[in-house]
Amino acid sequence: MAEHGIFIWNELMTRNVAKARDFYGKSLGWTFSEMPMGDEVYVIASAGDTQAAGIFAMTGPEFEGVPEHWMSYIAVDNVDERLELAKAHGGDVVRPPFDVPGVGRIALLKDPGGAVIGWMTPSEMAG
Repeated sequence: MAEHGIFIWNELMTRNVAKARDFYGKSLGWTFSEMPMGDEVYVIASAGDTQAAGIFAMTGPEFEGVPEHWMSYIAVDNVDERLELAKAHGGDVVRPPFDVPGVGRIALLKDPGGAVIGWMTPSEMAG
């Protein structure tokens, strides 16, 4: 079970999922499975039997000018309440909270220094 305040997931944001799969598969030995996500497909990378990371295709105008990058997520006990605390202490909302069925509730924010981070209340914590 995820613990509040602990990094729980990493996600590669890329424009070329096939190239990323090829690179990480050949260099780290990762294997991949696919999870439908609306009109897109989310890729789960695994190291042996352990899920290691996700790979997300950056498509659409909201990603124009955004370089490819790794995105990290921290587990929080209540993303909506924690986001209000973050805003009160100098954080800025990049993407308001949204739900991913079977995964959890996620928000993206910038800390006061401008670093972007994802905060997530995993489904198991919300239950």
